[in-house]
Amino acid sequence: MSFILALDQGTSSSRSIVFDGQGRIVAMAQREFRQIYPQPGWVEHDPNEIWDSQLATAREALAKAGLTARDIRAIGITNQRETTVVWNRRTGQPIHNAIVWQDRRAEPLCAQLRAQGLAETVQHTTGLVIDAYFSGTKIRWILDHAPGAHIAAAQGDLAFGTVDSWLLWKLTGGHVHATDVSNASRTMLFDIRHNRWDHGLLAALHVPDSLLPQVHPSSHLFGETDARLFGTPIPIGGMAGDQQSALFGQACFRAGLAKNTYGTGCFMLMHTGERFQTSTNGLLTTSAAQPTPLPEFALEGSVFIGGAVVQWLRDGLKAIRASGEVQSLAESVPDAGGVMFVPAFTGLGAPYWQPEARGAIVGLTRGTTVAHIARAALESIAFQSAALLQAMSRDAVAAGGSPVSELRVDGGACVNDLLMQFQADLLGIPVVRPQVIETTALGAAYLAGLSTGVWAGLDELSAQWQVERRFEPALEPARAAEALARWDRAVRQTVAA
Repeated sequence: MSFILALDQGTSSSRSIVFDGQGRIVAMAQREFRQIYPQPGWVEHDPNEIWDSQLATAREALAKAGLTARDIRAIGITNQRETTVVWNRRTGQPIHNAIVWQDRRAEPLCAQLRAQGLAETVQHTTGLVIDAYFSGTKIRWILDHAPGAHIAAAQGDLAFGTVDSWLLWKLTGGHVHATDVSNASRTMLFDIRHNRWDHGLLAALHVPDSLLPQVHPSSHLFGETDARLFGTPIPIGGMAGDQQSALFGQACFRAGLAKNTYGTGCFMLMHTGERFQTSTNGLLTTSAAQPTPLPEFALEGSVFIGGAVVQWLRDGLKAIRASGEVQSLAESVPDAGGVMFVPAFTGLGAPYWQPEARGAIVGLTRGTTVAHIARAALESIAFQSAALLQAMSRDAVAAGGSPVSELRVDGGACVNDLLMQFQADLLGIPVVRPQVIETTALGAAYLAGLSTGVWAGLDELSAQWQVERRFEPALEPARAAEALARWDRAVRQTVAA
């Protein structure tokens, strides 16, 4: 009985994957759920839809695998981070829709915190910058706007959680309110040096500590599922935010190893070991997934709009009928024809941190076609990721380390060979795609398997990681530098606008 069920709750869909003891996929199920846009810059999810879709895919994946709950050693959970749910402890019902990580409504509150001089305290304590991206100000917004929320919170009737905590609560029938260090580190309320909630930051945001989940290592026996859900209880043995989970699933267990996940956004993390390192290049310091209580860290850069730019080509511009058509359309032209597409639909993340920036397409001529725009859209994913890796390498060298020597990749868009080759060309280092690209779910499975004895340790997991394809840079460094300079000019135009 060495099967692991990984619950991968993402921004646009919920997935469940059954892995065997060799880390191979046995079965998978996926369901999309609604995206709710009440105002420009606002993004919400219905927490009950998240739960219903996740439970349905878990049952479907087990059925596809021909397995029952008795065959599953443990469940691992990985999730969209920062997305904020507040619910009533007695009824188990959310008091407001979940506010999604992409949502910008809390920016005025962030401006107040910056004006109060809290930026340095936040970075020193949490590793983060003050931004509406993170959960803390989202909690405060819900408390301010849901009727009676402040009173209910003061009375201890409310619970806050990122999506992992919400799923854990539902899976255990409301018996366990907990999270792991990697998700806690994304709230802007957590002291990642000492793995504890910071009371000064809680006070600054007027968030009562009674709302908060208990924090555990990422590999930990969090509880058991309610027997009514799957027929018999299943241990829940691991939890991690999606990007830290992907870092773990890519076997990046030691300092200097880096991965980039190409999903709705792009998220690049470099493990820095047991050293808390503050970036001087616009990156964040975050807790890595931790198999033990010992703190481990990573540098992170986040691109808000990655694969979502392809969804916009499909749904907004109607340039393609299905996302899979973008590669052939982009390949129908030899290059982007001088077009640069900066997809700052919700501002620019690291290393720019320009929340007011908006998307722009520059370099248009009478000869520009939709194919050029499609190619520029794909290339924008690689350009944004290249800016992250350059910043990461500068930080690594400043700390006495070496520049990143290869980039491990995962996520849905990494199957696009054109994009991966262009990424390697821009970076000037190999881009390595593993055999199992579902590394976010795999990381959650690894964490759950470690706590339940499926795997003995990190060396065994490192031996399982296998390369599917290695993309070597084929562009002259001078031409890559010219392309990156054009990208920087386009970004400056976007910000100036």
